[in-house]
Amino acid sequence: MGVRLVDIRWHPTPSWGDTVKHIWIDKTPKPADTNQRSTERRPAALPARLTWKDQRGATRFATVVARNVSDFGVYVECQSPVSIPLYRLVQFQIERDARGGSLPETLQHAGRVLSAVYRVSPPSSSRPQGLALRLMIEPARMVAVESVAARATA
Repeated sequence: MGVRLVDIRWHPTPSWGDTVKHIWIDKTPKPADTNQRSTERRPAALPARLTWKDQRGATRFATVVARNVSDFGVYVECQSPVSIPLYRLVQFQIERDARGGSLPETLQHAGRVLSAVYRVSPPSSSRPQGLALRLMIEPARMVAVESVAARATA
């Protein structure tokens, strides 16, 4: 992609001086790849549970449905709206009888996984409230999971 400078002369004015430089781009920039995820996101419909403490310190629970999962995150839908603010730490747990299959290794054997709420989608007439959770996986645990996956494919 080439860039060239072009000088354009204007009538002298006290605020602009007598030369203005413009940058012209020879080619139209290509749109950026919108999928910047480091791991694949898998569609799902798994029953799960969220546990968190509200602002007063009371423990709260919500039954949710995990709609898609990846190694580092999960998107859940709440059948009844819940009041969980952004960046709140929650415990995420897939129901025991729904584990296995195409779940990431981090969720197959884990009981509860500490997660942070990083997006809240309000409910609408056609969709329930949604929460995007970032799974707070320990680095040592994630390395172990990756090494097991690498040995399985070798």
